[in-house]
Amino acid sequence: MSQKANSAPRITLLGGTGYVGRAIARQLVERHAGSGRIVVPTRRLSHGAALRPLPTVELVEADVFDAERLPQLLAGSDAVVNLIAILHGTTSQFARTHVELPRRIAAACQQAKVRRLVHLSALGVGPGAPSNYLRSKTEGEAVLQAAGLDLTMLRPSVIFGAEDRFLNLFAELQAVAPVVPLAGSGSRYQPVWVEDVARAVLACLDRPETIGQVYECTGPNVYTLGELARLAGGWAGHARPQIPLPEGIGRLQARVMQMLPGSTLMSLDNIDSMKTPNIASGKVPGLVALGIVPTALEAVAPGYLAPGQGRARYDRFRAGRP
Repeated sequence: MSQKANSAPRITLLGGTGYVGRAIARQLVERHAGSGRIVVPTRRLSHGAALRPLPTVELVEADVFDAERLPQLLAGSDAVVNLIAILHGTTSQFARTHVELPRRIAAACQQAKVRRLVHLSALGVGPGAPSNYLRSKTEGEAVLQAAGLDLTMLRPSVIFGAEDRFLNLFAELQAVAPVVPLAGSGSRYQPVWVEDVARAVLACLDRPETIGQVYECTGPNVYTLGELARLAGGWAGHARPQIPLPEGIGRLQARVMQMLPGSTLMSLDNIDSMKTPNIASGKVPGLVALGIVPTALEAVAPGYLAPGQGRARYDRFRAGRP
């Protein structure tokens, strides 16, 4: 990949329609000045509407879980970036997304003769991980490491940005709720800016010495979940009091929430994941090793959480106002 960095590379982004994928696609277009191709498979072309203005992005309607279609999607690629993941689901859904799909990606890369793969994993993976999410991520890493590809893995903390469903969710909840009952309020996070994660992906694609390495992607500061909720509410202009919930009550709350149709607020598996600090372990390199100075949360989040900014700019349309 590094040899073609300035000669029209073809990169396939799996999960490229998500907000992390969109950031990577934008940076790739800027890096290569409109040359090359960025192939983004998606089950529905409408999911990639935000990518259409980017001149070298090719949206392809396809199911990446289709083992026969996947090698065709990867054929001719200089590199593949896998961003596909879920935060909520059953044990089988986690296994399908985080274990079986990486296995199929590895097989498709081998069939399509694509060596280079950058995989987005997660902090907290490892033997004895407490949640289905982290255990499946751990197994997915092992599958890819055994595949014999030119692999680099990134393990980000929670990712923040204008379109995130983390800080924005806390801000939106506090806009309507008088108090915030919060499970796991003492759990620790080291949030990383989506643009820094995208820069890390590009750095890995550009630098062959990153092959075989694992990098932790974190911001410069550690916060508790309670602190993050307070900051989000304050920056959005409606901070609310918090009621920290003991684990038993928090699990009861999560059990109820995960039964609500379409709910993505909290699940029992999320509660289990909180038992592992979502912060850098220091056992593997971080963003600085990739030449990236991590961006502080306070430098970015107030700008998009402020009233009328970020996701809040759509509030008037949700309320039926012109």
